[in-house]
Amino acid sequence: PSSPSSSSSSPPSLVNRRQIISQTASLSLSLATLSSLPLPAKSEEVLSEWERVYLPIDPGVVLLDIAFVPDDLNHGFLLGTRQTILETKDGGNTWTQRSIPSAEDEDFNYRFNSISFKGKEGWIVGKPAILLYTSDAGESWERIPLSAQLPGDMVYIKATGEKSAEMVTDQGAIYVTSNRGYNWRAAVQETVSATLNRTVSSGISGASYYTGTFNTVNRSPDGRYVAVSSRGNFYLTWEPGQPFWQPHNRAIARRIQNMGWRADGGLWLLVRGGGLFLSKGTGISEDFEEVPVQSRGFGILDVGYRSECYKLLLFTLHTSLLHTNRSLIAQEEAWAAGGSGVLLRTTNGGKNWTRDKAADNIAANLYSVK
Repeated sequence: PSSPSSSSSSPPSLVNRRQIISQTASLSLSLATLSSLPLPAKSEEVLSEWERVYLPIDPGVVLLDIAFVPDDLNHGFLLGTRQTILETKDGGNTWTQRSIPSAEDEDFNYRFNSISFKGKEGWIVGKPAILLYTSDAGESWERIPLSAQLPGDMVYIKATGEKSAEMVTDQGAIYVTSNRGYNWRAAVQETVSATLNRTVSSGISGASYYTGTFNTVNRSPDGRYVAVSSRGNFYLTWEPGQPFWQPHNRAIARRIQNMGWRADGGLWLLVRGGGLFLSKGTGISEDFEEVPVQSRGFGILDVGYRSECYKLLLFTLHTSLLHTNRSLIAQEEAWAAGGSGVLLRTTNGGKNWTRDKAADNIAANLYSVK
């Protein structure tokens, strides 16, 4: 696809709170179901190492992704449903609603799923199909036309270099661009549904019941992907250069909730109803062992490992954030989160976990760590 688009920017209303230290941010955690918009706090309550930041959004908005500009670690964006884009220029202490006229359409209410920056270049994708691009650290955004023939909804985008990005749909299509998104090249030869139709007799349990979309998809720093089927009965992996996704049987009786990559290149796996498993060794594996965690009987929904130095952790609620101003200094440090405010921390790569009571009194589920 080609053709230029409009670009614009406009920052409105500010929500004030006291300043906290920040370096960069890339760990976000969204919570489900807050009963009502909280009253503004005159002084923020400190919960463990975490502090709460209220946001200028409606309670019904679900926050989906967060990214900060590498060249300006105080400047970041927060995405969500109902065309929600929030912007901060003080490291996440205050957030404003951000309007992008080229993304406003009377016929659609966009769900912005993913955002990524490389230098000053940034990308946003959403549903219905929409792609936004910036070359000036988000001061202005232009809309890049997309083909209506793309299989599935765009759920993930990764900025990979100058004018370059990688985009994934919920049907397993992977596309790459090197010219600001005006042309895209398929990195896989077929969707996951087509692959499973060919491999259904190969012993992948549940493949014949596949509904055609991913439940979750996560990318490693070196470009590998792991995705969980919509029913959670098997998972798939892809490595750069492979023509197809590779399906894998789950080795655990319970269905898979989510999967992702550890800092050492191995996999973590969460099962529905609670349970955390780590793959043996590094790389892609079907051999997992369970790690005991103190989740108080609630399910764990996501895990986030530190992937860069000095990260600021952000946990997002419908109308507020929880975040800490302490930099992560150990590469083996990670956080896990789940139902009823469950928050766990490891400093040895996931072998042992301790519970942080920061969100125990928040009536919501922590459901994503970025």
